[in-house]
Amino acid sequence: MRFIKRIFITLLVLILVLVGVSYLLPGKAELSRSITINAPASAIFPYVNSMQETEKWSPWLTRDPETQLSYSGPEAGVGNTLNWASEHPQVGTGSQEIVESVPDQTVKTALDFGPMGSASASFDLTPEGEQTQVTWGFESDLGMNPMSRWMGLMMDKWVGGDYERGLTNLKALVEEQG
Repeated sequence: MRFIKRIFITLLVLILVLVGVSYLLPGKAELSRSITINAPASAIFPYVNSMQETEKWSPWLTRDPETQLSYSGPEAGVGNTLNWASEHPQVGTGSQEIVESVPDQTVKTALDFGPMGSASASFDLTPEGEQTQVTWGFESDLGMNPMSRWMGLMMDKWVGGDYERGLTNLKALVEEQG
């Protein structure tokens, strides 16, 4: 009986330590990836300023070709919204709406993953001579949930590769058009 009691107390202390340490972890998950595309910002901007156009280079749609997509709002720019639904755990269900759009410079979006939380994403286009550096960023407030804070440590590993694949797809698409 003492052995079981010690195991229980040890587990309880371990859980309390993990919860306590989680509040010392960052309260935001942030990541970004960049790529240089051999094209002017004006050739890239339409592909990041329209949810419909993101279908052509999205790194997630290849994971589940059966993903259900629907759009609302204008065809491009502020208010353009994508809703998606997938049974695939790495695609899931959610929505993304363009909330800010500065032609040939930046696009900011609000992401809603339902019970999984919300986040924001951005595309920044920086001219570099005849090329453009495209930076795709992501930020999510992790709140006070200890589990979210631990998961936030893994965000770069989980999503970073997808951002790299997406930017590589975007680069190929834009450079083929040029």
